Amino acid sequence: MIIYPAIDLIGGAVVRLHKGDFDQLTQYGTDPVAVAKTYADAGATWLHLVDLDGAKNPQNRQIDLIANIINSTGLLVQTGGGIRSVDDVAALLDAGAARVVIGSLAVRDPDVVKQLMHDHGLEKICLAADVIWQNDAFYIAVSGWQEASDLSLFDFLNMYEMAGLTHVLCTDIDRDGTLQGFNRSLYTNVKQEFSHLQLQASGGASRLEDLKNLDADGVIIGKALYEGRFSVAEALEATAC
Repeated sequence: MIIYPAIDLIGGAVVRLHKGDFDQLTQYGTDPVAVAKTYADAGATWLHLVDLDGAKNPQNRQIDLIANIINSTGLLVQTGGGIRSVDDVAALLDAGAARVVIGSLAVRDPDVVKQLMHDHGLEKICLAADVIWQNDAFYIAVSGWQEASDLSLFDFLNMYEMAGLTHVLCTDIDRDGTLQGFNRSLYTNVKQEFSHLQLQASGGASRLEDLKNLDADGVIIGKALYEGRFSVAEALEATAC
């Protein structure tokens, strides 16, 4: 299992949102490069980096800061936030990102995203399946988690299966930033239907036990690290087997 420590950026600061709500924001520092270096020093190889300024307005994307984090730490960085175009993806890859996370665009323009997967390679693209439970099923959320689409999670994954989809980051929005633990049944169901996917679990990590025996290939950990519930080194040790 890959441990992905998470850094969310607003105005150059390290923050976390509660269930994606910008009005429920907690700041955890003003030096994201230093935070990322502590994760690298603890043994992390990957970093999950979300540009919340870019998510609100692509014109405000913190591309220079993202490049600085990549160049200063040696971490493999997967990053996203408001990816709306082919140029957005190219700019992040040119800045040194190892993988770009695409959310709403994957719902609204699948042909463009499938072409991106073809042009850049399946290892460079991760689809964000941010889900909301409604009408007895999980549906994909769009527009910064502010609305649910009419596309179910499984229909979304099926839509990209023939294109060779490899990496999926699945977030249960109701768990994000809550420290309530992962929605284990969600990831078990996804892996049962799509066993070949490299599935990343996100939303709710609170204790080391949350990471164990989880049906996922990677986990995103944010608030639990900032609040000292456990460390990156402890997470790596707990999932080493």
